[in-house]
Amino acid sequence: MHSTIDISPRTQYFLDLEERHGAHNYHPLPVVLEKGKGVHVWDVDGKQYFDFLSGYSAVNQGHCHPRIVEAMVSQASKLTLTSRAFHNNHLGEYEQYITSYFGYDKVLPMNTGVEAVETAIKLARRWGYEVKGIPENKARIIVCAKNFHGRTSAVVSFSTDPSSTRHFGPFMPGFDVIDYNNLPALENALKHPHVAGFLVEPIQGEAGVVVPDEGYLAKASQYCRDANVLFMGDEIQTGLCRTGRMLCCDHEQVRPDILLLGKALSGGTIPVSAVLADDPIMMTIKPGEHGSTYGGNPLACRVAMVSLQVLKDENLAENAEAMGQRLRKGIESLQSPHISLVRGKGLLNAIVIRHTNPEAAWDLCLEMKENGLLAKPTHGDKIRFAPPLPITATEMDEALDIIGKSLKVLD
Repeated sequence: MHSTIDISPRTQYFLDLEERHGAHNYHPLPVVLEKGKGVHVWDVDGKQYFDFLSGYSAVNQGHCHPRIVEAMVSQASKLTLTSRAFHNNHLGEYEQYITSYFGYDKVLPMNTGVEAVETAIKLARRWGYEVKGIPENKARIIVCAKNFHGRTSAVVSFSTDPSSTRHFGPFMPGFDVIDYNNLPALENALKHPHVAGFLVEPIQGEAGVVVPDEGYLAKASQYCRDANVLFMGDEIQTGLCRTGRMLCCDHEQVRPDILLLGKALSGGTIPVSAVLADDPIMMTIKPGEHGSTYGGNPLACRVAMVSLQVLKDENLAENAEAMGQRLRKGIESLQSPHISLVRGKGLLNAIVIRHTNPEAAWDLCLEMKENGLLAKPTHGDKIRFAPPLPITATEMDEALDIIGKSLKVLD
């Protein structure tokens, strides 16, 4: 059985426009969206869907959250950008707010997630040279295989995904790749005296929501402390209540030396990212040595403060924890022969498809789209299920019905 996709002339018009005039660097589902509210989105033909991707966890608070949109519109009509050549009246307020919120001395505001990663790499190296005493240009950063930290030239230099690296070299040196969730490998890599930092995702999202063993993060953090190496937590996708805690590292009471945030920091409205660290790390960077035209702009500052406040006011971590359990139990109760594994924490989840057809996960996503739920495969046989965090039990049960019904397409 195969999913039959009915594409309307209106939808096809927009698909053709992108095909003709846009770069072909994505392979999206054939759906064209024009509206979103809460956990739902609507296409150009007015059809409603559950959004089970949440903009790769950028829309944790739900689509077009009224408080976030109000803050954005209000500030956009007043002042959007000054650059950092001048002060603005919201930057200091935001810096005080977010550092108190997460318990760090300082924040360095950026825009995109990968800019936060680049910033963290530079910070770790600078700290390595000026504080740890690593010889110039010898700093090493340990990373994990199957990582996804973005797509800049520096960041793909330590990717193990051929689609991120093929014909994009030469690559930046200074990175040591070890297996994820492998403490002996980390312990061995930390023996090198020139290691400045260990960069890790608390759950590997793009790899298919790979959850490490319990205790991995706590032990990894301790190993880094013992070796005088910075533990760098990339919480861009896993943070901000997505996994049932404010930060995924909170599940193991781990406080990263450098914390990276992005995505839902703006509730999915504009690119906002942040790097948080204490003074001995952050103050190694002096004026003129790092920055961004848009970093810390007043629009971003206003939006980020409200986005963070919404997470607490609406108890979104607690709801993510409860609804994540409901989702995983619901999928397991389907007892589908086509699902070999269900895994995740909170509302960051994935299923692994068991099927002889290599396009099975794609076919299932097309069928779920037809039935009113949007999700996307990753690495062939895995599908992420990560709806906006305000999802209710009733909505989750409706979504589970769609997933169960759609799985029949693989029979």
